[in-house]
Amino acid sequence: MAQWIYITAVLNANGELIYLKGNLMPNDTGNKHFATRQSIEQVEEGKVLAPKFDENGIIPVVTTDATSGELLMHGYMNHEALTKTIETGEAFYWSRSRKVLWHKGATSGLTQKIIEMRIDDDQDAIWLRVTVSGNGASCHVGYRSCFYRSIPTGAVPENPIELIYEETEKTFDPEEVYGDAPNPTKL
Repeated sequence: MAQWIYITAVLNANGELIYLKGNLMPNDTGNKHFATRQSIEQVEEGKVLAPKFDENGIIPVVTTDATSGELLMHGYMNHEALTKTIETGEAFYWSRSRKVLWHKGATSGLTQKIIEMRIDDDQDAIWLRVTVSGNGASCHVGYRSCFYRSIPTGAVPENPIELIYEETEKTFDPEEVYGDAPNPTKL
């Protein structure tokens, strides 16, 4: 049976848990909230949640604004993040770069309240429809959406493709919000 080994608990100023550092849970955890995947019919047509986590114990998540439909972000959940999201009605994710569970918005105040949560046909991807508290931003860079740039299509140039900024102004200043917290983007 898999066990979490918690190394560090990170709390906000109110003493509330932001995230825990630890190792990933493997796919077979015996989680009582999720059914064991037994047949294609059960997974595709059944009435029980039987998510398929990948070999790293995570499942991809797309998050959109519940009102506008705008794509806000793409992330991942492990067993614990999915369970906490269901239990609390707020989004929790697994950070692949930091290797930690994180409550989205716990540091910035820009929490994501779940309006609707869906799983795809073969239960290996999740879609969250959310409202974002505060100024409505979801991107750690300061933009509303993590998808603030577009890629032009058509003729491919000889040089690296230049991205087009679709959001021209940041919603917040990341340095003011996150201070000296490590940037989750890795090269």
